Amino acid sequence: MIQHIVMFRLDEKNLSAVEIETIYRQFRQAIMALPLTIPVLRSVAVDMNINPNEQFHIVLRSELDSLEDVSTYAAHPDHVAAAAIIKPHVKARACVDFE
Repeated sequence: MIQHIVMFRLDEKNLSAVEIETIYRQFRQAIMALPLTIPVLRSVAVDMNINPNEQFHIVLRSELDSLEDVSTYAAHPDHVAAAAIIKPHVKARACVDFE
């Protein structure tokens, strides 16, 4: 089982707290629907960081069976559409995949 963790820091210089919250909610809604259309996605969760002293705003956690499944998930049109919600606002992104 692969744990796929992605963290996003949004461009807070150009976004208000309300805009960050709106982006988070739209992104979360889109991501949470993905297990219905992407069979390789075993589970997924998206959360907002509650610690203002840390630099990342949003974390995505998902479980897949293999790294090949991570690639399938990443390329799936529904995932690409969900990623498009957040992508224009991302200042930094970090990702780790582990067993």
